[in-house]
Amino acid sequence: MTALSPKDNSLTSNVKVDKYPIRALVVLTASLLLISYVETMVLPGIPTIVKDLSTTTTIGSWITSIVLLVAAVVSSTFGKLGDLFGKKKMMIVALLFYTVGVSIAGFSTSIYFLIFARAIQGVGLAMLPLALAFLTDIFPKERLAMAQGVIAGSAAISTSLGLVLGSYVVQDLGWRAAFHTAAILSVIIFVAVLIVLKKDVSLIKCKVDYVGATLLSVGIALVLIYTTEGSALGWFSLEELAFLIPGIALIISFFYAETVVPEPLIQLKLLKIRNVLVANLVTLIAGINNFLLFFAVVEYLEVPKPYGLGFDIIQTGLTLVPGTIIMLVLGPLVGRLLPRVGPKPTLITGACTLIVSYLLFTVNRGTALDVTINIIFGFAGLIILLVPIVNMISISLPKEDVSVGQGFNTTLKFVGSAVGPVLTTSILASFTVALTKVIGGKTVTIATLPSATAFNVIFGIGIALSVLIIALSLAIKNDVFKKPKQDVSRTLEKKTVP
Repeated sequence: MTALSPKDNSLTSNVKVDKYPIRALVVLTASLLLISYVETMVLPGIPTIVKDLSTTTTIGSWITSIVLLVAAVVSSTFGKLGDLFGKKKMMIVALLFYTVGVSIAGFSTSIYFLIFARAIQGVGLAMLPLALAFLTDIFPKERLAMAQGVIAGSAAISTSLGLVLGSYVVQDLGWRAAFHTAAILSVIIFVAVLIVLKKDVSLIKCKVDYVGATLLSVGIALVLIYTTEGSALGWFSLEELAFLIPGIALIISFFYAETVVPEPLIQLKLLKIRNVLVANLVTLIAGINNFLLFFAVVEYLEVPKPYGLGFDIIQTGLTLVPGTIIMLVLGPLVGRLLPRVGPKPTLITGACTLIVSYLLFTVNRGTALDVTINIIFGFAGLIILLVPIVNMISISLPKEDVSVGQGFNTTLKFVGSAVGPVLTTSILASFTVALTKVIGGKTVTIATLPSATAFNVIFGIGIALSVLIIALSLAIKNDVFKKPKQDVSRTLEKKTVP
């Protein structure tokens, strides 16, 4: 019989497993799951909202556009404030905005009040960069990618759940009930964040660059309004150029101002870090690619036969579920492998997987099974891209700049996410075919639908964007973490004496 020596026992008794990082990860994941679920849940209800609030489809499109616009505008500023005043404080502020926005949205009596409520929710989306930066504080570098993978993968499954459950809720209980249930979830998560997350200490003391924040925010807002309204007003109309030209001028002014102010919002010298620059460029392209794929596939599934599969929104959501399950599984797995293989081969693998998906969609999309297989490759490629992007920002920047770095990266993600649907919609409207029916001996056009060429063009652009990601990935410095040496206390724990 063997036993631990007193010395060994005293050493091992002091070894405690810190469960706080896991509890914090659960709460942070739940916060971002809420956003993903709610933002997807809204989509099935938009036609009903437009009808109930007696508005037009163009104005109704702002129900989703305003959230991305505001989120893109505030993310960098909230990231900076997180570095200054603490990430938990700003996380609570962002979640408070989101809770208020969701709570009042269900009581909207006009489309403009609903858009206002959704704008408040957009401020809440600043939780994303703050949560990712928070992980950097509580996880060691070799485990950070795994934690980021958990968040990324979990968000994927909530997207499908939001699409399917949102359809049922809107159909059976009404769109207001969708916001009411989301408000209850928001309050629960708000309390969890207050209780579970520990207060973090701000690492820097300086002033907020409000001039830079204003230039960047207004500039991005004008450019996103241009992209959102382009198909309706005409891309080169005077109304549209009145948004685009000042927007570009303000963004250029922002980058100039950051070089002369003593305490800039974003240290542009940080963009000279190779992996930070590449991560931000890939984020913008991946954001476009993400929504390019999602909106094209959803549109194809719902377009009437023979030009699509003629599914309703619930069937569409169920078709996407296998792909999101793959993302849920791959997210943590990619996170575990990333420290060992590095970001370069991971990004290249993700882009190549996306290319396979686009090629399959081009040549084989005739059945629901075909689409399901194709989307599995597509969503797998997206999650393999997402994890190394956020990880490169976290480990490449000085700790005091991680929040603002994630904020700027999130801004680019939202900009790409706003461009993707606009690009998809424009292509679908440019390549159409008439759906006709013979009525009283006459051939009558009853609908104008996207043609097969429209979808092929979209998938071709997706391939081109993926190739560009591969080219950018070749410039990455491939940081690899060696497996840490075994803890001495764990070795002593196994040691026994006669």
